Amino acid sequence: MPYLYRAPGPQAHPVPKDARTTHSSGQNFEQLRQECLQRGTLFEDADFPASNSSLFYSERPQVPFVWKRPGEIVKNPEFILGGATRTDICQGELGDCWLLAAIASLTLNQKALARVIPQDQSFGPGYAGIFHFQFWQHSEWLDVVIDDRLPTFRDRLVFLHSADHNEFWSALLEKAYAKLNGSYEALKGGSAIEAMEDFTGGVAETFQMKEAPENFYEILEKALKRGSLLGCFIDTGSAAESEARTPFGLIKGHAYSVTGIDQVNFRGQRIELIRVRNPWGQVEWNGSWSDRMAFKDFKAHFDKVEICNLTPDALEEDAVHKWEVTVHQGSWVRGSTAGGCRNFLDTFWTNPQIKLSLTEKDEGQEECSFLVALMQKDRRKLKRFGANVLTIGYAIYECPDKDEHLNKDFFRYHASRARSKTFINLREVSDRFKLPPGEYILIPSTFEPHQEADFCLRIFSEKKAITRDMDGNVDIDLPEPPKPTPPDQETEEELRFRALFEQVAGEDMEVTAEELEYVLNAVLRKKKDIKFKKLSLISCKNIISLMDTSGNGKLEFDEFKVFWDKLKQWINLFLRFDADKSGTMSTYELRTALKAAGFQLSSHLLQLIVLRYADEELQMDFDDFLNCLVRLENASRVFQALSTKNKEFIHLTINEFIHLTMNI
Repeated sequence: MPYLYRAPGPQAHPVPKDARTTHSSGQNFEQLRQECLQRGTLFEDADFPASNSSLFYSERPQVPFVWKRPGEIVKNPEFILGGATRTDICQGELGDCWLLAAIASLTLNQKALARVIPQDQSFGPGYAGIFHFQFWQHSEWLDVVIDDRLPTFRDRLVFLHSADHNEFWSALLEKAYAKLNGSYEALKGGSAIEAMEDFTGGVAETFQMKEAPENFYEILEKALKRGSLLGCFIDTGSAAESEARTPFGLIKGHAYSVTGIDQVNFRGQRIELIRVRNPWGQVEWNGSWSDRMAFKDFKAHFDKVEICNLTPDALEEDAVHKWEVTVHQGSWVRGSTAGGCRNFLDTFWTNPQIKLSLTEKDEGQEECSFLVALMQKDRRKLKRFGANVLTIGYAIYECPDKDEHLNKDFFRYHASRARSKTFINLREVSDRFKLPPGEYILIPSTFEPHQEADFCLRIFSEKKAITRDMDGNVDIDLPEPPKPTPPDQETEEELRFRALFEQVAGEDMEVTAEELEYVLNAVLRKKKDIKFKKLSLISCKNIISLMDTSGNGKLEFDEFKVFWDKLKQWINLFLRFDADKSGTMSTYELRTALKAAGFQLSSHLLQLIVLRYADEELQMDFDDFLNCLVRLENASRVFQALSTKNKEFIHLTINEFIHLTMNI
């Protein structure tokens, strides 16, 4: 179950300052260190204990690992020895070459490296067995604290280690990243670009070698000069080819880091060279130029290059721009906002919709440049629960003259103006676009409907772009209950209804909750076109609470009649949105049905209602629909009454108030 959407509007892109503390104690690194120094103890991290639970979630260690601190492994441990360099990174017994390739690239950018590895820690004065590292996650920086107990076997580190056995920064960095993702096992398999983004907060760009532009050498050269992190790898045709060695000493399906690019004069010719590094620290290119590889060989033997740019500037251009950034956090929730791609028209429109206003053209251009990066959140952390990386993408439509969530008919008759190049099972999908000034609707989605995940959507634009979540709008339009017809003007139908009321109410001419329960269940069970279980006594008390204007806890004739008319309207509404005439309503139709009843709710509140009232098949019976409407009307009328009496009394939005009072 993903975390539910809670931020209806765009957020400012944070400037890296102080990273957010993540330790369960609420204390930051320095507070925890000082506490240990005062007690004379070494820090032990209860959030990531020295136990098998921190190592694996689906298997047991094949050998008995022993957790040891660096001072128990060597006599004179050092955090960083002679600077953090790419040669400090040697892969251990964990399949996380993708992470190691990213770390090797990180060492080439000293500014980014200093952000990830704060310099206020060592094994010297002030050592307390505690270290910390900082990672970017979904538009914010997190400070991850760990103790320095590391898994060993026969006094040797089992996982990532430095070529110098006295140096431990790389092993501790790997441990902090494992903690961020839940375990060491969670780091098995991945793409270097994922960790590169987590080290920088940068923007991913992928080049397929077969489709690389003619000036690809210049693009890579420019990327390295700008401090971008670069990785590359060779595709595999099958799982059996993974980590297979080619005749030239390259490893298929293995992540390499690009650490340098240069040109040399050789026999009167300028030869373009590139340097790539294998995180194993062994098994290397045995073709021409040995440790360095000719660029033409690089293009012939590698299939893909991933670049993490620290800014969204296109590498094909020379100019460096200042970019405006907005961030949207959202969720795809089964039954309400997980609509899938445009192939699934019936549910596509229910996806989150973000309005994008492009107001200013680029300098000297007729169009507006922007980059959209869609990232699914926490999939690696959720691997232990069976979650996989979903296939995701997005589409962009010209916005009509409406300020509301677009419905199914709009997408039936309108094609997208732009879209992601593909829907693909990567953590992030990003593409660049140029569109004329105007207003657009951006729809992020999974490829298949009903798939749940949280997402982070970043929009970078050269000029100021205004974005707004169309699902954040809340418009409650409840008409005043109609006034009853005077007895002497009642129609024949109304006279028959009065007779029914007298039969139900008895001598006191008032309907109690128990009497209402009996009559509603008797009437609704007779309707063959709706599925109905049973209205509870509590539901009937809620109905009386909604309709009781006298405050006596019962319904008088006029109140009962108003409710009965409303009930008939709600039954007709239910039947109207029962698209397959099954007697139940799909939760994907709920947004429109509630809007027809006077409620235009945010995605977050809609998600909560679906979780509360829908069954496993994402269907609602009429009794659940009725309960939902009654509680919504109750909450809305209370809010309107309170806000009318004392505007300063209400500090909540209508959305927040309904959430609290409906207790969902």
